[in-house]
Amino acid sequence: MALASRLSRPFAAGTVKRAASAASGTTYKKSIVRFPRTFTTSSRLFTDQATASIPPIAQKSILRRTLGFFSIAFFFTTLGVAVYIPSMVASAKEIAKGPPTDEETLTMYVPADDVEREIEEHIRNHPVAVELRSRPEMSESRPHMKIPFGYKAHNFTGGTLMGPGRVAVPPFAWNEAGGKSMVSISYLGEDLCGHPGIIHGGMLATMLDEGLARCCFAALPNKIGMTANLNINYRAPAPAGSFVVLRAETTKVEGRKAWVKGHIETLVGEGETPVILVEATALFIEPKLAAI
Repeated sequence: MALASRLSRPFAAGTVKRAASAASGTTYKKSIVRFPRTFTTSSRLFTDQATASIPPIAQKSILRRTLGFFSIAFFFTTLGVAVYIPSMVASAKEIAKGPPTDEETLTMYVPADDVEREIEEHIRNHPVAVELRSRPEMSESRPHMKIPFGYKAHNFTGGTLMGPGRVAVPPFAWNEAGGKSMVSISYLGEDLCGHPGIIHGGMLATMLDEGLARCCFAALPNKIGMTANLNINYRAPAPAGSFVVLRAETTKVEGRKAWVKGHIETLVGEGETPVILVEATALFIEPKLAAI
């Protein structure tokens, strides 16, 4: 506002002077008054003053920065190793001892609560389990109990999918000698759903992939195989919170290759007809390096 008034005053004075000259008949000589440009903004002053008040930052030497970096890296590396040492030691002991036998796996699991205890007893005493247990050609086990403790946290079927609301207890399995057939019984919880109340199809596919593979392992030269092909046909929705039976049969073996078929059905009582939920066929191939 002050600047506007300063610039407007010469204009007003000149106007009055020209008007007076015109009235008196005298000649008016134009004169220009120039004002010095001496504008200084407060923000510029503030910036200059603030900059002048900041002391220069002392730069650390390269040696100090390098030592600091390696000290931090060493600390966190040591902390990480210390956290994993217990599981590493446990895994090393289990590997050195060797995997447990089929009979030993049957006594390794202890239910954590009443829910798991009820599920465990239902499977163990079901007529299907009793009948399979009576057949001399079938060997009973709990395959997931053979996974070393330190590896379970990183194992999908033996760790990630296990627990309350999922696969509540480790499945029971019965394998026929020579890798001819296999039957397993599992409980599938409410946290394995795709659609509400329906077990996710990917979960059933995972069970078939692993179940069919475990069926044929004993028929391969070095007792191990990788999935080369898996074909699945879904027949009916699998309800969550239910017991299911996986049945698999090795149909053909040629060298390092094994063909297997199988399905998952509902676990029903005596005299009842189970519902087939999903069917599958698969080809498993033993890696060439398996013999080394």
